[in-house]
Amino acid sequence: MRAIGQDGFGGPEVLKVVEVERPEPGVAEVLVRVHAAGVNPTDSWHRASGGLGAEVVRLGWDVSGVVEAVGIGVTTLAPGDEVFGMPRHPLPAGTYAEYVTSPARHLVRKPAGLSHVQAAALPLAAMTAWQALVDTADVRPGQRVLVHAAAGGVGHLAVQIAKARGAHVIGTARAAKHAFLRGLGADEVVDYTAVGFETAVEPVDVVVDAVGGEYGPRSLRVLRPGGILVSLASPAEARLAEVARPLGLRAAFMAVEADQAGLREVAALAEAGLLRPAIDTVFPLELAGKAHELSETRGATGKIVLTVTV
Repeated sequence: MRAIGQDGFGGPEVLKVVEVERPEPGVAEVLVRVHAAGVNPTDSWHRASGGLGAEVVRLGWDVSGVVEAVGIGVTTLAPGDEVFGMPRHPLPAGTYAEYVTSPARHLVRKPAGLSHVQAAALPLAAMTAWQALVDTADVRPGQRVLVHAAAGGVGHLAVQIAKARGAHVIGTARAAKHAFLRGLGADEVVDYTAVGFETAVEPVDVVVDAVGGEYGPRSLRVLRPGGILVSLASPAEARLAEVARPLGLRAAFMAVEADQAGLREVAALAEAGLLRPAIDTVFPLELAGKAHELSETRGATGKIVLTVTV
């Protein structure tokens, strides 16, 4: 089968199409014929530096496709089922390929109302937003939620999930993206290039921060007593917990993990029309390097997706 590989670590130019053996599903696994694979910032990190390991691995976690075969012990899926998910994260998955194997319980059935491109855009970003807002912050109706980088891959989904939870949602983004965010349901938008958000935003209960750096300490200033800052930017942000505690606040760094129950909730929101991924650009598999170049500009609105034709 065709897959995207690399000979070493480096820039987007190291990515190339390679021919590799088609994998076989193991116990409790399925083989998925990939229709589309989402592109995420973490893919660039692994490509450039090896990420959490020292060896070069095939890239990609987001996948949408059709079950081709099932391994021993699989009872929940069958060949022909349309599925999407985030296999094995944070271990290597290799969804930038024509076929990928996955634990059966890392996938759920694709909502009928979503194309494969839309479904492939959801798993990692939507699960990050869900686990930040629901599992970590426990957002409830009437609460005020501030989402930084609200027009980005995670941010635009966090806006929609927070709205679905009944929250009042504020997003930070450049002025050119304000209409987009209001269309997603944002109640307030702040142009971070024109004003300091901490002076423009009334106190909030929850902040979701995918930017990091100075945004963390500044975000603590807009939290109500008992509020929580959920940082997605870097493990270094975990230090903010010690800063927040004496102020009567909470802060946590969160890393997304595979979770079938949460993915089902995301699928249900999509099926109900309450969650729709915005697709910035779609590239064919062989242009994965171009997709990474665009991703690294941090200028995409919504998600970047690769399509795969077997």
